[in-house]
Amino acid sequence: MEKFQQSMYDLIVETSTKLPKDVRRAIARAKARENAGTRAAMALNTIVENIQMADENVSPICQDTGLPTFKIKVPVGVNQIEMKKAIRAAIVEATKNGKLRPNSVDSLTGKNSGDNLGEGVPVIKFEQWENDYIDVRLILKGGGCENKNIQYSLPCELEGLGRAGRDLDGIRKCILHAVYQAQGQGCSAGFIGVGIGGDRSSGYELAKEQLFRPVDDVNPIEELRQLEEYMMENANKLGIGTMGFGGESTLLGCKIGVMHRIPASFFVSVAYNCWAFRRMGVKIDPATGEIIEWLYQDGEDVDFAKELEKAEAAAALEQGDTRVIDLVPPLSEEQVRQLRVGDVVRISGVIYTGRDAIHKYLMDHDAPVDLNGQIIYHCGPVMLKDEEGRWHAKAAGPTTSIREEPYQGDIMKKFGVRAVIGKGGMGAKTLQALKEHGGVYLNAIGGAAQYYADCIKSVEGVDLLEFGIPEAMWHLRVENFTAVVTMDSHGNSLHEDVEKSSLEKLAQFKEPVFK
Repeated sequence: MEKFQQSMYDLIVETSTKLPKDVRRAIARAKARENAGTRAAMALNTIVENIQMADENVSPICQDTGLPTFKIKVPVGVNQIEMKKAIRAAIVEATKNGKLRPNSVDSLTGKNSGDNLGEGVPVIKFEQWENDYIDVRLILKGGGCENKNIQYSLPCELEGLGRAGRDLDGIRKCILHAVYQAQGQGCSAGFIGVGIGGDRSSGYELAKEQLFRPVDDVNPIEELRQLEEYMMENANKLGIGTMGFGGESTLLGCKIGVMHRIPASFFVSVAYNCWAFRRMGVKIDPATGEIIEWLYQDGEDVDFAKELEKAEAAAALEQGDTRVIDLVPPLSEEQVRQLRVGDVVRISGVIYTGRDAIHKYLMDHDAPVDLNGQIIYHCGPVMLKDEEGRWHAKAAGPTTSIREEPYQGDIMKKFGVRAVIGKGGMGAKTLQALKEHGGVYLNAIGGAAQYYADCIKSVEGVDLLEFGIPEAMWHLRVENFTAVVTMDSHGNSLHEDVEKSSLEKLAQFKEPVFK
């Protein structure tokens, strides 16, 4: 079991820090077909650079390492109880070493366990089989994409698509709608797993199980093979694009599974996964606990280091009519009102992180620091202390902002906050507050945790650490922190524009395709 524990630790580290070959190829294809000089091309350049940095640093690709989910097949007679203990010990060690962010939170008290253990965490699912080796697969699926999972009960009415019936064409409409509703909030371009049938729980489980299939495999069921190919061809016509900026790449992979159902129920369940598709697998010798083979290693590898220079992302920003504006907080209302949707900003100075717990707290309490003119960063970083007790950001990309929609406008007005950094955009209430107060929303590149950690030159302090590392207010000194203005103080929202445009394009898929 000691060797098995080490093998599980190695699997966790590899999954968190290095994308598998099939995912890399899908991202490379997306990058090749994107138009140069666009916001989407800039985002993909940043993504590629982030992948390379994670490889070199052996650090998390994305700061949200999600809820670890293990699927394990074992020969008869293997001690699953001892395997669980070893996996949990490996999770604790990986968290301590900054390969996983502490993500396990008590649902009643809100207390973070600090070690990624808790009731039901991690998820470990066993299945016996007749092979003579252990097959362990792990997926790290972050909260941003997990929140965009969706389940449909057929028949139903779908925005832009009309009625979806209990047939293959109704399923097709559900999958298209699932891609549309995710927009940029799930860190598009993304991958989807689809489960047809089952009950509400088994349907979702089947959908997530599809994400363990290789991106390049072929569905053995002919109808589903055709549907997968249809989705890959047509979902990208919605124009949602990378990060929801618009563009050519919205969907990188689609896998569909089917199971029986009861007559009264017809569920279509969709598991959405961001571009940072972190799933790996290994074969284990049950006698020694050693890894005998790594999975998802077939086919050509993509060496992004050979095709990406460090300055490529910055060079892409300078193309076309894009304005690049340097900002140093605190910001004045006059500075902010000069910014327009489409501008690229580079921030140098101190910014403050704030996620769900911080926003809820600030509604009823004074801020621990003066936030007048300041920038709030929707971020739950991976943080480690050095031997001298100083904090260092090991991964620090943006979290999905829409969760803060009930609070954001009020907090900006209450404390004088001038800018918010996040991903995926925000809604009408925040947009109105930006217009009234003089504020701006800045979209950073979701999942690019190494890219943004490199911009953090020091951790100046932390408040409310009792909320846990992801939810505390970190004071980060940054240099040339790059983001795109996607909501401005003049009532303009790129997210609103892309959503409207993609809804119009969605309507072209109303008519039946599969008879």
